[in-house]
Amino acid sequence: MSRVVTTYHQRVAQEKRALIVTAATALFLELGYDRTSLARIAESSGVSRATLFKQFPSKAALFDAIVTESWSTADEEDPPSAGNVVDGLGIIGRRYAELLGRAQMTDLFRIVIAELPRFPELAHAQFSHGKMPYFESLRSYLLAEHEAGTVRVEDVDLAATQFLGMISNYVFWPTLLVPGWEVSAERVAQVVDEAVRTIVARYSATGPGPSTNS
Repeated sequence: MSRVVTTYHQRVAQEKRALIVTAATALFLELGYDRTSLARIAESSGVSRATLFKQFPSKAALFDAIVTESWSTADEEDPPSAGNVVDGLGIIGRRYAELLGRAQMTDLFRIVIAELPRFPELAHAQFSHGKMPYFESLRSYLLAEHEAGTVRVEDVDLAATQFLGMISNYVFWPTLLVPGWEVSAERVAQVVDEAVRTIVARYSATGPGPSTNS
C-alpha cells in the first residue's frame, strides 16, 4: 500500500513540476527573465508558492530545469556501440534533429539570446547543462570509433562540431531568424543522412585522411 501511495505522490510531484516548467518558460518569453517572479510562476502554473519553492528554491534552479528538460531525450541512451559509424552517427544525428525540432528548444534559445546582455549566466547554464553533455556524448562515440579503427579523427572536437553544425544550421537556426521556417520530416532525414555521409567521407579509415598544410 505504501508503495502505491509513494508512486502516486511521485506522479503528482512530476505533474506539478511539468506545470511549473511550462509556465516559467511562457513567462520568461513574455515578460523576460528579470521581470518574472517565482510568485508569478506559481500563480500561472496553479501550484502553491510552497510547492514551487520546494522544487525550485531559486529562479536560477528553475531555469536549469528548463535547460535540462529541453535537452532530455526519451530514451536517454548512451552513444551507440562502435563498429558501424554510418549507423551510429545516424542514430545520434536523428536524436539531435529531434531535440532541435522541439518548440521548447526554440523558446529556450530565444530566452537566452534576449537576456544575454543582462544575464550571461543563462547562456552558461544552457551551454554547460544542455549543449555540452550532448556534445560530450558524440565526442565519446567518435573516440570509440577512432579506437575501433573505423575512422581516423585527429581532432575529435572539430569533427563533432562539424557534424552537429551541419544539422543545426539547416534544421534549427533558421527558425530563430526566418518567420514560418519549417522543415519536413523527409528533409530532416535527408539532412542527417548527408551529414553522416560527409563525416564518413572525411574521416573514414579508408578515406583520404587528415589534411596537411602546404
